[in-house]
Amino acid sequence: MSATATINIRVPPEQRAIIDRAAKALGKSRSAFILETAAAAAEDVLLNQRHFELDPEQWAALAAALDAPPQPSLLLRRLLTSPAPWEAGA
Repeated sequence: MSATATINIRVPPEQRAIIDRAAKALGKSRSAFILETAAAAAEDVLLNQRHFELDPEQWAALAAALDAPPQPSLLLRRLLTSPAPWEAGA
């Protein structure tokens, strides 16, 4: 079993009631619900914080690559003509 750490927070009764209702709706404990939703929100924040810098020459090369049409290939043609996974078998 991996080590765990404790996080203590104080919440107003109204927020606790909402959290409890949401946890119950998902069949989870309050702790599991808070941990999962906080971890998901933290991942979203971190993913939105990605930053990289390019000099003007690198930026021009990236912009050109993004603006260029894709080169035709059998794989691309197959991808664009096959049904989406949610359409398969429909």
